[in-house]
Amino acid sequence: MPDRAPQPVERQLPTEESRDLLALVRDMIQREIAPRAAAEEDAGHFPREIFALLSESGLLGLPYDAEYGGGDQPYEVYLQVLEELAAARLTVGLGVSVHSLACHALAGYGTKEQQAAHLPAMLGGGLLGAYCLSEPASGSDAASLRTKAVRDGDDWVITGTKAWITHGGVADFYTVLARTGGEGARGITAFLVPGDAEGLNAAAPEKKMGMKGSPTAQLNFDGVRVPDSRRVGEEGQGFAIALSALDSGRLGIAACAIGVAQAALEEAASYATGRQQFGRPIADFQGLRFMLADMATQIEAGRSLYLAAARLRDAGRPFSREAAMAKLFCTDAAMRVTTDAVQVLGGYGYTLDFPVERYMREAKVLQIVEGTNQIQRMVIARRLLGPETR
Repeated sequence: MPDRAPQPVERQLPTEESRDLLALVRDMIQREIAPRAAAEEDAGHFPREIFALLSESGLLGLPYDAEYGGGDQPYEVYLQVLEELAAARLTVGLGVSVHSLACHALAGYGTKEQQAAHLPAMLGGGLLGAYCLSEPASGSDAASLRTKAVRDGDDWVITGTKAWITHGGVADFYTVLARTGGEGARGITAFLVPGDAEGLNAAAPEKKMGMKGSPTAQLNFDGVRVPDSRRVGEEGQGFAIALSALDSGRLGIAACAIGVAQAALEEAASYATGRQQFGRPIADFQGLRFMLADMATQIEAGRSLYLAAARLRDAGRPFSREAAMAKLFCTDAAMRVTTDAVQVLGGYGYTLDFPVERYMREAKVLQIVEGTNQIQRMVIARRLLGPETR
């Protein structure tokens, strides 16, 4: 059964411009994304043409400076756009979030010359980015990464393997964290690597339980040479850059999670009002009514949490703890809501004829990416209690 376009969520947007922007996004979803989502996910089709359309429409650089082709939108607006995209198709919503994450280092820490040279193409020139932090042996413990960058004259030579890279093998550029110094966080530096760099090769995409349209692959750097002009920030500053990017990226994941949960709730509510048992709609039964009420409450609470964190970010205030809370709560809520949506549909929920089984499979990965939810709890606890004693 083709996916229905998600029903509009009542939103409070700060400007007429942002309201027009949301109308554009919803129109694009209705015409280009939702009608094809189920079939293309089932076929494992990566919608590069959709990302090209998003770039052409100015939707790949929403939170970045208009001077370089961005949309100059506050995170409060950008995240609600992400939620709408993810509700229609998570491959698209998460892909936009990953692209924004890949642009963060250059936009926040690059020189004016670097920004002028690269950001216009990254934000509105049709390019698609990826973010390379994780490795086969360093996931949550990112400071232990082993990919090395060795100085050779005016160049750096990068050697190593990155893992779990969204858009791996299809991205036009990669923001890569590599070791340039000693052990630990202080020895890591960020680089902007072209997707067609010599010596850069992608392994076959991972075979995943969900998000089959979004390629996730290992990347092998076999002596990839990049000029020092593509080093982002100072030597040894890379881990701090990575952490600042992840704070913002976690809000993107939170918004995507609420989008998936919203889509699942709408499907469950529609089914419950139409399905007849014992001579009346199953939506009349208190058990299901309470389940749907709980689902709606979790979604609204998660939305409020990620928007509160976004407003802190927009105001220039610290938001790391709130980003971790939003990522933790929203993705756990999405897992509960999508599981309950399958239950509401009963046997039909377990079939490919309805999209709720896909939503449930997709929700799981959101508890893992951009730092597992166990890591989010560690971040929150440290802000609350201070570092662990040894």
